Amino acid sequence: MKKIFLFTVLLLTVSISWSQRSQTIAYIDMEYILENVPEYLEAQNTLDEKVVKWRQNLDKEARFIEVLKTDLANEKAILTKDLIEEKEEEISLKQDELRRLESLYFGPKGDMFLLRKQLVKPIQDQVYNAIQSISARKKYDFVFDKSSELVMLYSNKKYDISDLVLGTIDRTRLVDEKNAQRNAPRELTDKQKQAVVKRETAVAKNISDREVKKKAANENRQALLKKRNEKRDLLRKKKEALKKKKEKQKKEQENQDNNN
Repeated sequence: MKKIFLFTVLLLTVSISWSQRSQTIAYIDMEYILENVPEYLEAQNTLDEKVVKWRQNLDKEARFIEVLKTDLANEKAILTKDLIEEKEEEISLKQDELRRLESLYFGPKGDMFLLRKQLVKPIQDQVYNAIQSISARKKYDFVFDKSSELVMLYSNKKYDISDLVLGTIDRTRLVDEKNAQRNAPRELTDKQKQAVVKRETAVAKNISDREVKKKAANENRQALLKKRNEKRDLLRKKKEALKKKKEKQKKEQENQDNNN
């Protein structure tokens, strides 16, 4: 609503100042432009693949929690109060871990935000730079985005500069590629090699840290499962011992009754 209000005020301002000089307005369709930039499609596919993987990890953890809840519900009648509280605490910890992992993936400063910024922002910058260049050359006073929340009740196709923006991006890409090929050294300098090694080391460390965290989480889960199984075995043995004791007492009582 606020954007619509600002847009209306802007149109009124343009109308009032129209008598002073002619205003030149154009518009773009950002969705159309991005869908026709190969780098954007590749970036979006990479992001989508990551999101699917993250969702699978979260679903796996959620299913594990449901198994713990089901096991507790089925065994609650034969468990002691201490065991019940311990299992409930284990479930609570797992739920906290799931929320933390979800925030790590999809939080305000999570992996999805950072990856989107890394992959998509450079492409959006290309689009905005192209718009700036065209606006300066064509002397446009305003350029609107047709695909944004601003309401365009009517748009004449001749004022659509989306294809012009795409053409500018393509020409810029070709120039950059030619300059890169022309200026590319045949062999990396020592400084560049050090930078490459440093970057690869940082990437390897990041991967290693994640693997360590993942391994620690798996070990913690296995330890909890082992502890739970040990308590189940202990409880089963106690029940069997109690049953045998009762049977022995019953048999002794029967023998005593027979002797009497």
